[in-house]
Amino acid sequence: MVTPRVIATDLDGTLLRSDSTLSDRTRKALRIARVAGARVVAATARPARVIEELFGSEDLIDIAICGNGAVRYEVGSHQVLITHPLPQEVTRHVIAEISRLLPGAGFAVETGHRALFEPGYRYRPTLDNGRVPVATHAELLADPLVKLMVWLPERNPDAAWARLRPGLGQLVECTWSAEHAPLEIAAPGVSKAAALGTLCQDWQIDPAEVIAFGDAPNDLPMLAWAGAAYAVANAHRSVLAATGNHTASNDEDGVAQVLEELFA
Repeated sequence: MVTPRVIATDLDGTLLRSDSTLSDRTRKALRIARVAGARVVAATARPARVIEELFGSEDLIDIAICGNGAVRYEVGSHQVLITHPLPQEVTRHVIAEISRLLPGAGFAVETGHRALFEPGYRYRPTLDNGRVPVATHAELLADPLVKLMVWLPERNPDAAWARLRPGLGQLVECTWSAEHAPLEIAAPGVSKAAALGTLCQDWQIDPAEVIAFGDAPNDLPMLAWAGAAYAVANAHRSVLAATGNHTASNDEDGVAQVLEELFA
């Protein structure tokens, strides 16, 4: 490919090591790419509030797509822009339907500024301190929402969404970021690919000038959209199968290895 003008990368399982840190090698590779003129976009299911914790004050990325594409985080100004909220009436209906079809499911919501979770939601992410426990489903809907997260008793998101899709597939977007991870439900049309496409249109950058990296099913649309795409070695089997280019695992700095070759 031509030298990319945009580098779009997932964070957990891709750019970050398994302990949720950025290696020195990866930091150096991002600095080299940005000095060469490439823009770096972090594309993550994570909320905007963890971006500063991950990258600190170092100028390593240009912008972050958060909440799987529902939120844009402007690094320089620290502005959080919710571009695609999840309507509360839809969320209420989705919670009721999932509770009926998947007894024992637990729920949490992301507002873009904090996460609310009920006792049945047993997933605990690293890094994020902006989490508030609530007692009831009604309390989950106190604020405008970015996404709904669903903890699954069977921990099988593929099977769970196969059961839920007939009734909910026209109302929401659903994805997940790891093989046993919670479902992540957003407004229709929300994806990392759509958000990245909007950014590149604003920047007048063609998909052929974009390179993307990912590891999970929620990265697949972005990997398909970009002119060049790489799956890390530890990626979900569906991502490895759909992506022609593979690199080393996240713990072996696979993204950095590709960037070193491109910007040497």
